[in-house]
Amino acid sequence: MSGKTKRDLDGMEARRRKGLGLLARGVAQAEVARQCGVSRGSALRWERQRKAAKAKAWKRRPLGRPPKLTPARQQALEKALEQGAQARGFLNDLWTLPRVAALIQRQCGVRLHPGHVWRLLGQMGWRLQRPGGRAVQRDEAAIARRKKHPRPAPKQSP
Repeated sequence: MSGKTKRDLDGMEARRRKGLGLLARGVAQAEVARQCGVSRGSALRWERQRKAAKAKAWKRRPLGRPPKLTPARQQALEKALEQGAQARGFLNDLWTLPRVAALIQRQCGVRLHPGHVWRLLGQMGWRLQRPGGRAVQRDEAAIARRKKHPRPAPKQSP
């Protein structure tokens, strides 16, 4: 476990909504704090937000850093990936993490580390697909001949 306590974000939002309702009805801050199970400082902060005419003061703000790629840009990236690497100017049709990072840089102007590109592709539903292990130059006839007539084993000296 990471040591962080999990917060009930929906419960906190419900407490704020209840507290702001009580404050709007003229209930004292100390009583609001007692009824909602929060500190008096929280009740004071809620009162200030209410007086500042913040309509959604009870609503929680998004957590964490906003994503560098918006959903619209992610959709554009997905379309570009589906077109294939050759259509985007690469020599073969394999997408590698550095290639996808370069594509994102060119298309969106956002620089991402290849390790983060891996996470982003996973969020988008893309999975690792290794290419087949057969070489293009593979000569099946030569392999069959070699199996039929193997080379003599090298002589070992005593």
